[in-house]
Amino acid sequence: MNLRRWSAGVLAAALFVPGLAACKSDSAGSDGTAAASPTPADPKAALVASTSEISKGNFTFSITGGGEFNGSGTVHMPSKSAEMKMVSGQNGADDMSMTMHLVFIETDSWVKLELGGEMADAIPAFKAMKGKYQHIDRAKVKDAKELEFDFADVDPAGSDALIKAVTDVKATGEGAYAGTIDATKATDSDVLDADTLKGLGDKAGALPFTAKLDGQGRLAEFTVQLPAVGDTAAHDLTVKYADYGTAAPVQKPPAKQVVEASDQVYEMFKS
Repeated sequence: MNLRRWSAGVLAAALFVPGLAACKSDSAGSDGTAAASPTPADPKAALVASTSEISKGNFTFSITGGGEFNGSGTVHMPSKSAEMKMVSGQNGADDMSMTMHLVFIETDSWVKLELGGEMADAIPAFKAMKGKYQHIDRAKVKDAKELEFDFADVDPAGSDALIKAVTDVKATGEGAYAGTIDATKATDSDVLDADTLKGLGDKAGALPFTAKLDGQGRLAEFTVQLPAVGDTAAHDLTVKYADYGTAAPVQKPPAKQVVEASDQVYEMFKS
């Protein structure tokens, strides 16, 4: 799920949808799971190994992008559930902002989408969405892939792809690393999309990064430092992981807040 494209695309598309604009021990870790293998001495190998726990699908995460968007959520494979919350856009009176909450439980999914700002407030259909979870009809989502969650690919940030694109790295402390990545080789990462790389140009080949591992050698934080491009100021893109093995199952939205998704909702999420 490409969070950067998703946040920007939905925010922009919302204005053009027909009808809307018109209307702990030596043998176990602190979370009770088996202790991770010792951190490899080689820095690159340590980073590659740090993402293996993510694939088990039991963690919480957050993603921040220098004010452009902020997201957080939970993946809980044991219950086949996940959720993502996102805030995107600015809050100025002349701008549009977006808050979104996506919930996935087995084959069911729900989305709560609220758009704010002067433009959104002038459109009755947007106001009608506030406070309501739209229940998704899976028969209608083949062209709306952002309304699905792939439990075979549970990392919403694609940190494994980022780490495989590392070209230079050194240890800077206990469980701390720094170096550069060739972002043009991180095409499977969901936080550095094609439009971002195009804007970076030649700079994309050597972006500085820092990483932190927890006491069991699992990835806790990965930050890519993005340079200024056009009107966009230099900023950090940071992904954090926590609660490995102890994340709570995601709960269904309260029934009184649920309605069946309208056609306009599917239109906004079409690929």
